[in-house]
Amino acid sequence: MSGSLQLPLGIPFGSSPSFTELVGATRPEALPTALTDPPFAVPHGTTVLGLKFDGGMLMAGDRRATAGNLIADAKMRKVFAADDYSAIAIAGAAGQAVEMVKLFQLELEHYEKITGDRLSLEGKANRLAQMIRGNFPLAMQGLVVVPLFGGYDHRRNEGRIFYYDATGGRWEEDDYQTTGSGSQSAKNSLKKRWRVGLSRDDALRVAAEALIDAAEDDSATGGPDAVRGIWPVMVIVTTEGASDVPESEVAAAVDAVLADRRAAS
Repeated sequence: MSGSLQLPLGIPFGSSPSFTELVGATRPEALPTALTDPPFAVPHGTTVLGLKFDGGMLMAGDRRATAGNLIADAKMRKVFAADDYSAIAIAGAAGQAVEMVKLFQLELEHYEKITGDRLSLEGKANRLAQMIRGNFPLAMQGLVVVPLFGGYDHRRNEGRIFYYDATGGRWEEDDYQTTGSGSQSAKNSLKKRWRVGLSRDDALRVAAEALIDAAEDDSATGGPDAVRGIWPVMVIVTTEGASDVPESEVAAAVDAVLADRRAAS
């Protein structure tokens, strides 16, 4: 048989069934701007993770933000306390993500002031899903925000972790989760090191090792930098509330991981 098979109207057999892809290939100027990438480099936050341990949950993130092939910020913070008993970690378009965090924090504070009560952890996760869904038109322009959310659920007496997609889809994770450009490497590391009943100190080391592994494989993820004093940001949430892990403890966890590797080499 000579030549390629063709469908009516001269369309090659096996072509993508996507009308958007067809228009993009033949008449890209006809696409609405919401389906094209922004015409400028947008700083993006990269790898963040969350994991459960005995007594709560931990969220951690590297510090690098990139814009194309450039490092836009080497000290960006990507992990925040959302309120007294929850935390949020961001990946995606940095400016949009930080604004979403600020608005989410204000919404939780406003709800508590107006009602005199605190939203359940499930309710907070649902509200964040609605905010991500509201960002979908901007996500179609390349300003994607995909956070992790978690906290301590006093009704269940345990830490819980939720993850999302760009449309606002929400799922709960039973052990650990990652997102961002280095997420696969970080998740592979957590798969090896995470176990049920981790202590707080062990959780710090497991998170530090996952971020180090991600930085080794992903150029957009920044590794710890002892010379400039740049360490991952970690937030712990327990029955006592959400709090930043002191930088000295994060540095000690990183040093312990690197010491183990030197001893094994």
